[in-house]
Amino acid sequence: MRRLATYDSRDAVATIVTAENIHTVDEQHPHAEAMLTVGGRILAVGSLDEVAAAAEAAGLDPVRSDHPGATIVPGFVDAHAHPLMYGQLLTWVDIGPDLAASIPEIIELMRARAETLAPGAPLRGYGYEQRNLAERRHPTRQELDLIATDREVYIMNASGHGGVVNSYALQKYGITRDTPNPDGGEFFRDADGELTGELSDAACNVLTGLHGVKVGHHGPNFHLGDEPAEHQRQLDAVQREFLAGGVTTIGDAQVSQREFAAYLALADRGALDLRVSMYFLSHLLDQAIDLGLTGPFGNAFLSAAGIKLYADGTLGGWTAYFPEGYRDDPCRTGQLYHSPEEYTQLVSKAHRAGLQTATHAQSPTAIKMVVDAIEQALGERPDADARHRIEHCGLPDAAEIRRMAELGIRPVNQTQHYYNWGEGVEQAIGTPGERFNPLGEFLEAGVPVTISSDAPVAEPRPLEALQAAVTRVTRRGHKLGPDSLRISAADALRGHTLEGAASLGRDHELGSLTPGKRADFVVLGADPLVVDGESIAAIPVLETWVDGSVKYRSQEG
Repeated sequence: MRRLATYDSRDAVATIVTAENIHTVDEQHPHAEAMLTVGGRILAVGSLDEVAAAAEAAGLDPVRSDHPGATIVPGFVDAHAHPLMYGQLLTWVDIGPDLAASIPEIIELMRARAETLAPGAPLRGYGYEQRNLAERRHPTRQELDLIATDREVYIMNASGHGGVVNSYALQKYGITRDTPNPDGGEFFRDADGELTGELSDAACNVLTGLHGVKVGHHGPNFHLGDEPAEHQRQLDAVQREFLAGGVTTIGDAQVSQREFAAYLALADRGALDLRVSMYFLSHLLDQAIDLGLTGPFGNAFLSAAGIKLYADGTLGGWTAYFPEGYRDDPCRTGQLYHSPEEYTQLVSKAHRAGLQTATHAQSPTAIKMVVDAIEQALGERPDADARHRIEHCGLPDAAEIRRMAELGIRPVNQTQHYYNWGEGVEQAIGTPGERFNPLGEFLEAGVPVTISSDAPVAEPRPLEALQAAVTRVTRRGHKLGPDSLRISAADALRGHTLEGAASLGRDHELGSLTPGKRADFVVLGADPLVVDGESIAAIPVLETWVDGSVKYRSQEG
């Protein structure tokens, strides 16, 4: 049993929590049957007798919260997600594969929503993945014109890195066949040079209008505006979604002034029920440094964490950078957001200021560019605990994995990506795609694994992410790659809890059920370390506790 000597006397309501199994993810004391929480922190963990004795010694009269037959694990840490984007997309038309298996079905769903909107109001949909459509391609602007010609129509690809607009939108934003592609993005054209309506990555800047958030070629622009009150409703809704999945801490992996303002307003009205660590997009790097956001800033619920950068695009949208081209379209190579020189300068500037970097990189070329830049930055200013991150890190070469281990670089992966569309990666680039998210190779090389959702690209369902890590079986039943890429359920649990906290720089207070840490935990209906791997996703989340209080309770709880 481990015990904490002091607690916060301002909130001395103590609780003894029991369950059939408590997996602490603390290597010193991995299992327990009871915990004592007080003042939002864990005071003791151990047997029921030991925890009761700790309460008595501290002069506490705790209440009991018993969960017979249940399993308790630390609150899941979703180190890479986009909460406000997720909340906004919940209000858009769902055109995902469960509802729209073809382009005509997308058109039908969008038309139905258009009939409910005010004249001229933009119409937006989200979730199509072109390789899941019967036509195996993106829709065209002419097909979206069948939905409406008197308003902007935009459907976002499931990757979040672009989509398709109708002719009205192109005309509204002044995009013609002669408009040059922006750095880090593309307005796609057909064989005759005519616009198809598809746009990707930095080209999405046009969608935020004249006065909206602009990010240049620093990332895909999904920061579409809504009224501030609507953003608050969106964040309220997504908090419920995260908590229902057992998530207690989020790393917002692309914060602009839109997200920052929304979080401040949420905190100001006392409605922030999750912990949020913010990664400001790299177009704000100079402002972050000028404002001194380079050290600890914020509180236990809202804090600045670092800088988000982009190296290349997405595998789902075929914009990740493969200079040799994609298998079925050798002329399509994707792109880098920055030249290697410019990117290296950005990383060095952030590192010199003491900022952690988190860079989106999917292809081997892009990942090598990131590792090279971090190696140079660390050479200029050594820091054994910089914890620079590579987001997604989909297809690293073995040599880069070894360098990541040497440099302390942390990949932040999303196993639900290959659960949802792993076959598409193989279709896009061939056999090498079966290595997508090679978690087993990371662990073998001594590189810690962090698992996250990238919501809304995948729903924040950590148990589904754990199952995908353990089985590498996709939603369609396809086994992706050899068994050496799989990891154990215990390693997967660690990756979505303690390693997630470490990737946020918060493992001193989160990620394990250790005395002194925050009392964030999840009550599950079964033990994910005991059930068959194929059954992990079906385990119900009964309760989610944050700071020692229940923030979510299912009807089964």
